[in-house]
Amino acid sequence: MTQHGPALNFRDFLDDLLTAGDAVAIDVPVDPELEVGAITRRVYETRAPAPLFASLPGSVPGFRILGAPAGLSTPGKGEYGRLAAHFGLPRHSTPRDIVEKLIEAMHATPLPPTVTTHAPCKENIRTGDAVDLESLPVPLLHQEDGGRYLGTYGFHVVRSPDGTWTSWSVARTMLHGRTTLVGPAMPQQHLGMIHEMWRAQGLPTPWAMVFGAPPAALAAAGMPLPAHVSEDGYVGALTGSPVEVVRTETHGLYVPANAEIVLEGHISPDETGWEGPMGEYHGYAFAERKRQPVFHVETLTHRDDPVLPVCAAGLPPEENHTIWGTMISAASLDLLRSAGLPVDFAWCSYEAATCWIVLAIDIQRLAQLRLTQRQLVDSVAHVLFASHPGWLVPKVILVADDIDITDIDQVVWAMATRYHPGTGEYGFPHAPGIPMVPYLTPEEAAEGRGGKAVISCLQPAQFHGTTHGSTASFRTSYPRSLQQYVIDNWARYGYR
Repeated sequence: MTQHGPALNFRDFLDDLLTAGDAVAIDVPVDPELEVGAITRRVYETRAPAPLFASLPGSVPGFRILGAPAGLSTPGKGEYGRLAAHFGLPRHSTPRDIVEKLIEAMHATPLPPTVTTHAPCKENIRTGDAVDLESLPVPLLHQEDGGRYLGTYGFHVVRSPDGTWTSWSVARTMLHGRTTLVGPAMPQQHLGMIHEMWRAQGLPTPWAMVFGAPPAALAAAGMPLPAHVSEDGYVGALTGSPVEVVRTETHGLYVPANAEIVLEGHISPDETGWEGPMGEYHGYAFAERKRQPVFHVETLTHRDDPVLPVCAAGLPPEENHTIWGTMISAASLDLLRSAGLPVDFAWCSYEAATCWIVLAIDIQRLAQLRLTQRQLVDSVAHVLFASHPGWLVPKVILVADDIDITDIDQVVWAMATRYHPGTGEYGFPHAPGIPMVPYLTPEEAAEGRGGKAVISCLQPAQFHGTTHGSTASFRTSYPRSLQQYVIDNWARYGYR
């Protein structure tokens, strides 16, 4: 039987969004060239429901596209609903609900996948000359892009040559030809690590790419888990049920059985092609393009009337921030807690385009530890900047736990009123980091180091467990009974 539930079945996830009014079926023709991208970008920027494009001129009949699968919704109406649905959580789950769920699964016993022969992803199988990626509704998402991007919300499946490590990892792919894609496989990321293992033997890397996967699987593929940890077992722990996988037609890899679309083939050990430019997750489109590995597609399998999810990267928030940023937050918080540091919560502010992570410091525990600001900063940097999640985020902001760090207004207020210029910022120019950060110099990007800092917005008194001054706000400046009375009578005052 096919697995069900929004976390383990993309169709159930989509049906739930449509039922909740957080997705809209668009039946009028929409051009995959720019129009899909333009609508999806406007959805992000207006917090509108996810668009499901059902009529895509010029492509194989039956193929559909879902834009903004993890975009934010209207505040007060399940703002994080699409994200929560990836993990089978209620629509009104908070960021803390989501992050704590992710951390709990990190400490649970992994549940390895179960192999099945009943696989909706094999309802249609095309091999050899029947494979034609150019006939699919591959969108041109931005006018600045150097090509049409098929892989913006899917994940790669590769396995180490010795068979001990299977990696599900997120990285983009651009259409390169009728049966080829091109995209990055950075050596610091798991896809690149395994690709290099095969290259060292002079062999192509057996590869698959999955679209419309179980949402929890896609999220796990974007989580900076340690090397040699297989994401498929984490998905089982996260959902409480082993994910069902099926053997690919080629190369003996295993992919989620109810995925919408699966590509199978290999990554060339030496062939490269031009990739990019592309509108990036930092919100910029740079003119540069790069030589990247070529992915050869030998087999295409898909469900009937398949749905291709897409992310139109750019100004936040979009999936690079909501999915990736949330997974980085969970992995970082777990590392810092495990190191015994007084961190109550961690959050990659979506608005910061994964360029900073904010840490809420438990000032009572901070006082007990008797750490100076320098000692706290160095301890955080030592743990975080040496890790995979810390490699991805260049700036760390420390605030007291009276700040709701998921509220960007409060973070800005804390930075404006508590950061002391000249004494609150600590640079770590030799710490390794992702070379895609826009402000890095060419030398820093080439070396993969630099541009890293910890910024303290902690008051001197907070190192002793107290805060200088009390917050003047609705939540803090009035009796609870009066607050509730005002809320209950809001409409009587004339407000909606």
